[in-house]
Amino acid sequence: MSAPTNHAFAPVHVKSPSHTSFPSHTAVPSDVDLDDVFADLSTDGVSAPESDVAGLTAVVTDARERGVDLSVVVVVDANPGRPSDLRDLATTVGKTEGGTVLVLSPDWMGSYSDSVSRVQLETAQDRSFGESASVTADRFSHEIVAPGPPWTLYTVLVIAVVAVIAGITFAVKWRREPENTQTRHIGSASEIAKSSDHRADSV
Repeated sequence: MSAPTNHAFAPVHVKSPSHTSFPSHTAVPSDVDLDDVFADLSTDGVSAPESDVAGLTAVVTDARERGVDLSVVVVVDANPGRPSDLRDLATTVGKTEGGTVLVLSPDWMGSYSDSVSRVQLETAQDRSFGESASVTADRFSHEIVAPGPPWTLYTVLVIAVVAVIAGITFAVKWRREPENTQTRHIGSASEIAKSSDHRADSV
């Protein structure tokens, strides 16, 4: 996800990629050392520059206390070649760590979750950019649990209203039908009587 370029995340200097085997179905930015990332995450759920660790650790702790399994927050020092690389990194980490993973670069972010839908993740990303990594991560952790429109309830209510209207319409038509039949019968009897009177007068 692209965003305004005025976010000043402190850089993290990562080593050259190691040869440790991790999920390879995604394209992880080449300058990210997954060994270092997983080692950091095993300590406090955060892999970030030292200046960001305290703030991000507080965000992760708060999220978990609220029932949000924000297991990791990763900050990289430069934008990768493609925004999707951040999502790939989040996916690679998430497949191992589980929970919800947020990856931040100076101007972009990517995410993965084993419990939150992609639509909700993308929406949260669009609404979460802030002036620092910890502010962005905190907004993200709240956005992914913000209640959305209860579409299922709306659908049920609409169906119920339609059914009620259809029922009322049917009842009104059903009640009118005997009245119309009775009116036709009365009309026919009146016409027969008039016809008989006419014949009698003629005689």
